[in-house]
Amino acid sequence: MNAVQLGVEAPSAGLLAGLDGPEDVRALPASALPALAVEIREELVRRVCRTGGHLGPNLGVVELTIALHRVFHSPDDAIVWDTGHQAYVHKMLTGRLEAFDTLRQAGGLSGYPNRLESPHDLVENSHASTALGYADGIAKAFELTGRRERRVVAVVGDGAMTGGMCWEALNNIASAPSRPVVVVLNDNGRSYAPTAGHLPRHLQQLREGLAEGNLFEDLGLAYVGPVDGHDLGAMERALRAAAVLHHPVVVHTVTTKGKGHQPAERDEADRLHAVSPAASPVASVAGTSTPPPPSWTGAFGDALAEIGEERADVVAITAAMLRPTGLLRFATQFPERVFDVGIAEQHAVTSAAGLAAGGMHPVVAIYSTFLNRAFDQVLMDTALHHAPVTFVLDRAGVTGPDGPSHHGMWDVGLLGLVPGARIAAPRDVEQLRLLLRECVACDEGPTALRFPRGRSSDVLPAVDRWGSAEVLVAAEPEADVLLLPVGPLAGAAVQAATLLAARGVPVTVADPRWVRPVDPALVAAAAGFPVVVTVEDNAPSGGFGDALARSLRDAGAATLLRTMALPADFIEAGTRTEVLQAHGLDAAGIAHTVELALAAR
Repeated sequence: MNAVQLGVEAPSAGLLAGLDGPEDVRALPASALPALAVEIREELVRRVCRTGGHLGPNLGVVELTIALHRVFHSPDDAIVWDTGHQAYVHKMLTGRLEAFDTLRQAGGLSGYPNRLESPHDLVENSHASTALGYADGIAKAFELTGRRERRVVAVVGDGAMTGGMCWEALNNIASAPSRPVVVVLNDNGRSYAPTAGHLPRHLQQLREGLAEGNLFEDLGLAYVGPVDGHDLGAMERALRAAAVLHHPVVVHTVTTKGKGHQPAERDEADRLHAVSPAASPVASVAGTSTPPPPSWTGAFGDALAEIGEERADVVAITAAMLRPTGLLRFATQFPERVFDVGIAEQHAVTSAAGLAAGGMHPVVAIYSTFLNRAFDQVLMDTALHHAPVTFVLDRAGVTGPDGPSHHGMWDVGLLGLVPGARIAAPRDVEQLRLLLRECVACDEGPTALRFPRGRSSDVLPAVDRWGSAEVLVAAEPEADVLLLPVGPLAGAAVQAATLLAARGVPVTVADPRWVRPVDPALVAAAAGFPVVVTVEDNAPSGGFGDALARSLRDAGAATLLRTMALPADFIEAGTRTEVLQAHGLDAAGIAHTVELALAAR
């Protein structure tokens, strides 16, 4: 894409490259700003298409972000982004343009605001609907410490406004009319997909001047807008008007997701919400391209649609992520049986429990990291009532370039606290289909099926079975070591067994399949081995290794158990392969741990 394609003359000089911070943005004459916006869009497309990342949301906030940094003085004025994936332009204008070549890479620029990168980033705000809560707290802190001159701005997408936390925060922000908070409502009609619920209708009525009343004014907030978010002059005037009110105010800004990039504007699915790095096709020996292995998400979507054809009681729930969680096929076939509740994970879970109480079997498709937000609802609204709800946890374990807030490494420990909850972890897509059916067949309480981001490894056949667990490599009776990998780490464990066999160390490998509760048949089999090594990409506390250790103690086994897991910390960005290797969860690392365990006997 170039300036001609954008319909604007190319800049005569590199305006963006000459900006070291917001003070330089404020120093530019207004006549230079359209050219700056063109440069920013060109850089977004060029760099984000190279590294991968959130393209559409950032193309839509170019003028909005320029105006923010001309009116407010970050970091003295606090600017909080919700969700943070729309903060790329903010990063460019705060001195991080050249770092974009390392976007979402190990040791590189985060895909979200990051306090370690810049004083202009206050929070790593990648879970939606939280910015208003932060803004309320920051404004209170400024008031209590005598810094009332410092202003607080929260940039909130209309999709994020479907989350309950936003309304809890607005309730508190509006209760203190002398404590100014500027809420910039970025109304582009969508989060990932079109915004769910009644809110988009009200915003449309406000845009068209047809609203009978104003929801925000009814809450006690001032209201400015609607304003064209791509008109730099209008944006500046609206923000300056809001900044001098000294009263909580909503600036209703209307933008177009993907603005200025024709492929994004034409994409009705998600306006190029996120793009992957450019990649070459996989070549076969003959030189022709070969199809990639199936994705975990796609395999789940196909399997659920097949179950839906057989069972009319199976329904699906998504929290504003129909396509990313694989529900599109099910929604196409059974539109009346899919419910998008918006970015409201807590409501999704309790609503699912209500559906179960009404005789349905709900499948809540959600990223693992976002289930954290609804733990109380899983515990008290679902498990306490023995509600048969299946949670399908995409992006479980190491997810890769999205960084510490998105690794799905907490779900096993959290769900392990829930009485009656059952957790399944398939090693390949064939097991995914089988275990999903087992989950949906369970009517005694909640079940969870967890799998990682990306494409599945090869199908690993079983050679034996211990209850619900399956043996993948049988080296009995001479083997002293049993390897128990969780989910797709089975592939690395099988490779480790091959490495160890070549060194004269026979190893048995078995897939638990069900992580919680631990099958008694697996406990009995494990008790017969002098050394057992569990392998999982979860936080160690409450993981499969912990559960097995407890079961072996209760059985009086003298087995030496070693648990391989991620550290109990926030794991930085990197590809899944890089992160697993860094923490010894690849074949070489597993083999090394086995040898250390044998030496320690």
